[in-house]
Amino acid sequence: VAPEIAKAKAALALKPKIYDESADGARQLAEALALAKAQHKRVLLQFGANYCGPCHALHEFLQADKNVAEALNAHYVVVMVDVNQGHNANLCVRYGPGGRPTIVVLGDDGKKLITENPGQWAKGYWPSARYSPEKALAFLNEWAPKQ
Repeated sequence: VAPEIAKAKAALALKPKIYDESADGARQLAEALALAKAQHKRVLLQFGANYCGPCHALHEFLQADKNVAEALNAHYVVVMVDVNQGHNANLCVRYGPGGRPTIVVLGDDGKKLITENPGQWAKGYWPSARYSPEKALAFLNEWAPKQ
């Protein structure tokens, strides 16, 4: 397994930064809540860090799977919250994410509805884990705003 992990870490170093390491998470959240309220959506906070392989894998999955991406775009305003080296610790304390990545769904009023470990949607472990579109869609549809 060690050579597979070393190879995956080397590939990770070449990936684009998906988390803005200088962004103020509280400001990102305020903007997302305003947009969610105007569009009648939920806010989905995706806590992670650029060095985190599972964080990149989740992000890629959420964009690549057509049905998951459509459900996400239809019902959620997504905020990528960088938590590298204590960054945005105020949001971590407020919403209580555990490991990386963690997803937290908020109502448009900022109230936390659920915290999810998206590893529950995967079969296997990084770097060979494969996310289940069915599990992701079930989660996204369950927590989508009711029409």
